[in-house]
Amino acid sequence: MSETAAATTLTHPNSGPNSSRGLAEVDPRVWEAIEGEERRLRETIQLIPSENYPSQAVLEAAGSVLTTKYAEGYPRRRFYQGTQWVDVVEGLARARAGKLFGADHANVQPHSGSSANMGVYFSVLQLGDTVMGMDLNAGGHLTHGSPANFSSKLYKFVSYGVDPSTERIDFNHVEQLAKQHRPRMIVIGATAYPRIFDWQRFREIADSVGAMLLADMAHVAGLVAGGVHPSPVPIAEFCSSSTHKTLRGPRGGMVLCKEEYAEALDRAIFPGIQGGPLEHIIAAKAVMLREAAQSEFRDYCQAVVDNAQVLAETLLAEGLNLVSGGTDNHLILVRLQSDKPAGREAAQALESAGLVVNKNTVPGETGTAVNPSGIRLGTPAATTFGFGPEEFRQVGRLVARIVKDVANEDLQRRTADEVRELCAAVEARRQTAETAETADSHPPRVPVMA
Repeated sequence: MSETAAATTLTHPNSGPNSSRGLAEVDPRVWEAIEGEERRLRETIQLIPSENYPSQAVLEAAGSVLTTKYAEGYPRRRFYQGTQWVDVVEGLARARAGKLFGADHANVQPHSGSSANMGVYFSVLQLGDTVMGMDLNAGGHLTHGSPANFSSKLYKFVSYGVDPSTERIDFNHVEQLAKQHRPRMIVIGATAYPRIFDWQRFREIADSVGAMLLADMAHVAGLVAGGVHPSPVPIAEFCSSSTHKTLRGPRGGMVLCKEEYAEALDRAIFPGIQGGPLEHIIAAKAVMLREAAQSEFRDYCQAVVDNAQVLAETLLAEGLNLVSGGTDNHLILVRLQSDKPAGREAAQALESAGLVVNKNTVPGETGTAVNPSGIRLGTPAATTFGFGPEEFRQVGRLVARIVKDVANEDLQRRTADEVRELCAAVEARRQTAETAETADSHPPRVPVMA
């Protein structure tokens, strides 16, 4: 298919006075904001571990005409007519997810990782059931029992944490809590845990008390698909994930489960918690899953982990305090050495310097979520951009010098200039490499650079 033909299939038919006019003409302010975001993505270094650059193909699918179709239900079991093509893309997404992760069943309709978890809870739990999940300050997610979240309002959550000395999951404590509270489900997974998850150890504890396992692998799903992190799929009854982190897909969620729970899960997602699925986003998930099955994606995931090791080693050499002493995966959690919580101030200073991280709570937190005692960094997005070990060594040194002198605005300005130069050099190198490779052999392009 020619580029012109491909573009035509992705263009909405004329249906109104503005249908043939582009965004810049119809809404200049939105266009300017998007242009501004593209510049930000090109001129600063994205170090938030839950963010990534989707490919141009993923963005095309997400912005396609499939956004017009209402399709309540599931493929070949819809409540609307005219669904033959959305049935194709959703069927592809489900099949590809099952094959990529070795799962019995996949539901690709959740709008986010949070709704994916809600769908799992609704499929097998009763209101008020006891559930165990990782404490937010220890690295857990809001849906793992945060007092501010629906999860703790609908279910009785018991939180487990990390050993204060090692800052790794304390399995003796997990086992004691499980035997004391006899949970119906144990949730594994985190948003700020820099170590490998021992899925099998959780299985043993769950089996000892007759509990089910939900492996929330939102952060590490791409690493699992890429073969650089153990898979929970053969071990847990349910595995949930968002799709926009290490998987490099559109913003959304999905759930994998054993066959015996497939019908209950599907009913819980629709009509339980959602109405019409976002078929344009599901199409983008299908593209993402095809990309994740390629050998280049495995190379990318290995580079993510390798780069995280380099970044962690550099930060340690610069004298920063890393939670658990380092990382096994894609993220790093820095405990700031200050007499008061300084995460907010450090994150703001780093952003001014062109280094985009997020403030984050740490084990034993003395501050609040608004102003915690740590910052969180990761390598997925910058690795997609083209950063390698040498660049991450430089990034580590830049991060450290800002964190050590957060009030120095002149240093922030000078660092921002260095960051822009570094980004430009990496972009030029990446574009040269892409030009030299065939369209079928290179990994997905960073779309904002196209």
